[in-house]
Parts: sequence; structure tokens; C-alpha cells
Amino acid sequence: MPIFVDHEQRREAIVAAAVAVLGELGFAKFTLRAVSKRLGGSVTMVTHYFPSRDALLTRMLEQTLDEARSMQEQLASIPDPYDRIEAVVRYFLPIDREAMAVECARVAMVSHRNVEPAIKQHLALVEPGMRDLIRTAIQDLIPAEEVDPMVDLIRLWTSGVVLSAIEHPELWTPERQTAALQYFMRLIDLPVATS
Repeated sequence: MPIFVDHEQRREAIVAAAVAVLGELGFAKFTLRAVSKRLGGSVTMVTHYFPSRDALLTRMLEQTLDEARSMQEQLASIPDPYDRIEAVVRYFLPIDREAMAVECARVAMVSHRNVEPAIKQHLALVEPGMRDLIRTAIQDLIPAEEVDPMVDLIRLWTSGVVLSAIEHPELWTPERQTAALQYFMRLIDLPVATS
């Protein structure tokens, strides 16, 4: 009897393993062999779905954008503007293991942006997408002329927490990140936009 394989689930497992490998080993050791080893299978299992490292990298990058689009839809469904902004700031924090793996992989990629054209292209798409998420969360909270500076502030704060959590995970536990988020939300006294 043939074994049923859910191909979409297999692709997702490969991408998750690739994110973990990239975050743990860095870009120099990010190979299809390392990904297949992480999965406990052969390289052929990976190449069946992703014929090259670039193809796998491209899917990882697409997944980031897909998740941002999904978050954009979730934000639109949150009626309270303050809940919306807290949700978007929380989205950027590496509060759980999966989010930490994604952020470690992203930092590993950033260091190769000038060597790998695919990474440079991806980062050129991702940053505006992340800024748009923040803009969606705050645009009806503050006057139009203050939106971009507030987007900058939130993006800088979240990036700082991400880097701190990667550098010092023992200090920046999920509880500490959540406490910092609550304090940050109190500090960014967002005025209500006037129409």
C-alpha cells in the first residue's frame, strides 16, 4: 500500500527546518544537506520540493511576506486601535521559539545582503511590508504628518528588542519582552487623530 504524503505539509516542514538551520548555523552552513539532516531524511527529500538552496531561500522569503499579509488582515479586524497597535508590536517580538528561530534566520540573512542578490531583493520587499503593518495599526490614531515618525519609532524599538533577545536570550525571556511591550505602550502616548 502506498504511503500518503501531504505535499504541502512536507514543504512547510522543509521550510521550518531551513529557518532553524539558517538561524542556528548561519548562512555559510545553510545547505540542503544541513536541512535534510535536520529533518532526518535524505537530500533528495528536500530537492524533490526545492531543487536548489536558492529555491528554498525564495520560499522562505515568500513565507515572510505571506505571513505579513495575513497579519495585515488580522489587524484590520481588530476594532480597538490601541489593541491593534499592541498586536502589531507583539507580532514583531521573538516571544516564542518559532518567532525566535525566524528572527535568528533573518539576522543571518541580513549579514549576507551584499553577497546574495536574492536576500537583497527580499529585504527590499520585507521592510516596506513591515512598515505597512505598523502604518495599518496606527494610521487612525494619529495625525497623518506623525504617522511616519511613529512607524520609525516602533520599528526601531521592535528591532532593538529582537537583537537584544537574540544576543541575550537568557535576559530577554518572553515575560521580559511582554513587560517591556506593556511599558512601551504606556510611553508612546498616541493622540487620537482629528479628521
